[in-house]
Amino acid sequence: MTMEVDILELSDRSAKFVLSKATTAFANGIRRAMIADVPTLAIEYVNLYDNTSVLYDEQLALRLSLIPLVTDIETYMPQAECEICGGEGCPACEVSLTLSAEGPGIVHSRDLISSDPKIQPADPNVPIVELKKGQKLVLEAIAHMGYGRDSVKWQAGVACGYKNVPIITIENCDACGHCAAECPKSIIRVEEAGARVAEDDVIRCSLCRLCEQVCDINAIKVDFYENAFVFTMESDGSYTAKDLVLNATNVVKGKAEGLLAILNQL
Repeated sequence: MTMEVDILELSDRSAKFVLSKATTAFANGIRRAMIADVPTLAIEYVNLYDNTSVLYDEQLALRLSLIPLVTDIETYMPQAECEICGGEGCPACEVSLTLSAEGPGIVHSRDLISSDPKIQPADPNVPIVELKKGQKLVLEAIAHMGYGRDSVKWQAGVACGYKNVPIITIENCDACGHCAAECPKSIIRVEEAGARVAEDDVIRCSLCRLCEQVCDINAIKVDFYENAFVFTMESDGSYTAKDLVLNATNVVKGKAEGLLAILNQL
């Protein structure tokens, strides 16, 4: 059985799509991969040469580590898996970014100068620290590839989730309107012939079943497809939403192939 994907919304940072003919285990695997298993670049070490700002060195390092960096998964690899340097750090697994600023003014993520033009802060307007007159900040930041399962700074997927595709059936409705008043998504409309839900609005149903509970004549039934899922996801900017989903599916595929290879050796 071939899985199907219907894209409902797609932008650089977010996506909404329907995954059909798939198991719950596979859907959850994609969700977990987007959050924890797609490697990204994040600042891990900071060499501070001059810091007369109001923030301690440790506070600055923490802020820098949480700035999302555009990641090139084809060029860089996780440091722990780097065969070139054995995890010591080299151009294949790390990137250097420098910053030199003097007050007065606010230092932003766009002030970081990367050694690789392709690796830049995903959002140039992230404030780092405000420098007063005479205050300075000079540093070098080293970004490494890592996994979201190890630290949130390497988590590319944001608000990744799914639900089963809803099924709403309405029969013998007396048009009392109680279900429409109770629906938190306001997708039920009452007409002369009774309550109805537009086909495009069914997917917005949260499966709360409040409409079922208030219907005295059991005219409305809410159910769901067991093998179809509505995905909503956001990217922190390390990857586009499309690339993050594709990389997550490649991760799941790679793990399945690895497991199969182990089983074939038994």
